[in-house]
Amino acid sequence: MTEVKKTATKAAKTTKKASPAKTATKKTVVADIKLSNAIYATGKRKDSVARVYMTAGKGTIIINDTPINEYFRRPVLQMIIAQPFAITKREGAYDIVAIVSGGGLSGQAGAVKHGISKALEKAEPELRKALKAAGFLTRDSRVVERKHFGHHKARRSTQFSKR
Repeated sequence: MTEVKKTATKAAKTTKKASPAKTATKKTVVADIKLSNAIYATGKRKDSVARVYMTAGKGTIIINDTPINEYFRRPVLQMIIAQPFAITKREGAYDIVAIVSGGGLSGQAGAVKHGISKALEKAEPELRKALKAAGFLTRDSRVVERKHFGHHKARRSTQFSKR
C-alpha cells in the first residue's frame, strides 16, 4: 500500500512540473517578436492596456498567445479590432501579436484597436489622416468612477426617509 501511494505522489509531482514549461515557450514567442523588426505601440481603453507588435505578414492576429477568434468569440469585438485595417485598406498586410491585460473584453478590444492604429501610423505616416478622421488615434479616457463613502455605488445614494 505504501508503495502505491509513493508512486502516485511522484506522478502528481511530475505533472505539476510540466505546466511551467508552457509559460516559458510563450515568453520566447513574445521575445522573438520583440527582437525582430516589429513595430511596437501601446493602446489603452478603460482599464485595459494592450502592447501591440506589428510585422509585415499575412494578416494573422494573435492576442495573449491565442488566435483572435478564440480570444474574442463575439464577432462585434473581432470587427472592432479589424476596423483600422478596413479604413486604411490594409487587410492581410500585417501580422499582429498583442499582449493585453486589465479590464474586460470590450475594453481589451478597444485597447488592441488603439494599439493597432498607433502601430499603423508608425509604419506608414501617410495613414495618419484617415486614422485621425475616424478617431482611432484618440485614447478614450473614460474610466469607471470609484465608489464613494456613504453611497451604494459611485453616485447612488441611500434611499431618503422622511420619518
